[in-house]
Amino acid sequence: ARFLISGSIGVGLALLAGQKLHLESGQWRAIIVFGVCQNAIYLGVNFVAMQWIEASLAAIIASSLPLIVALINRLLFGERVSIVGIAGLSAGFAGVALILGTRMSGTFDLFGVVLCILGALALAIATLTVKNASAGGSLLLVVGLQMLVGFAILVIPAALFEELPTSLSLEFFAAFSYTTIVPGLIATWIWFTLVNRVGPTRAATYHFLNPFFGVAVAAVLLGESFGIKDVLGVIVVTAGIVAVQVDRTRIRGA
Repeated sequence: ARFLISGSIGVGLALLAGQKLHLESGQWRAIIVFGVCQNAIYLGVNFVAMQWIEASLAAIIASSLPLIVALINRLLFGERVSIVGIAGLSAGFAGVALILGTRMSGTFDLFGVVLCILGALALAIATLTVKNASAGGSLLLVVGLQMLVGFAILVIPAALFEELPTSLSLEFFAAFSYTTIVPGLIATWIWFTLVNRVGPTRAATYHFLNPFFGVAVAAVLLGESFGIKDVLGVIVVTAGIVAVQVDRTRIRGA
């Protein structure tokens, strides 16, 4: 339902802004790949996986995205990553592990881990298709269309296996509205814009910040602990992101 509403709003706003529903065949393919990989596979398998593993472990695996994107870019497209860039990527992942490692109980289910790894691979593929999908400037239209693709893929299994919520409280509608508009539509539009401007490898490094913001919000809203290791972790993550950005700028200027 969230994908249907977010996608419809995105497409509607795009058409009102004068964007035309005339996309090239390559864009349609990229939109379908992105919608399937990010919305159906990545989000779907992570929700399922967290029935067996902790959210902290799922977040650590998801944060391997920049490493996977850099590896695929290197193997398939020959994109160079220097020692500085590799060190930055490694530091970012190490910072995530430092933030979330203390929140893990030490037990995990192999099936859940495999699902999260598949989700991270799918998200990496989605990230690498962003530029092809949004070529031509119809960015908001593309954002809405790929969400509708996710809805089309998930609506049947959701109808077969999921149950409708029984307590439709004000809190439920507030949370649903927030996830539909902010992370669903606005954040995806920002993500597309960032990848188009700086490229998939550099954009993906900001994914390292997600666990820190999650921990910080939990500390403010839920009163969860926030200690010195969290501070050290975000310092390491920030240093890693800066290293990758500097490295990519140096390579482009070379």
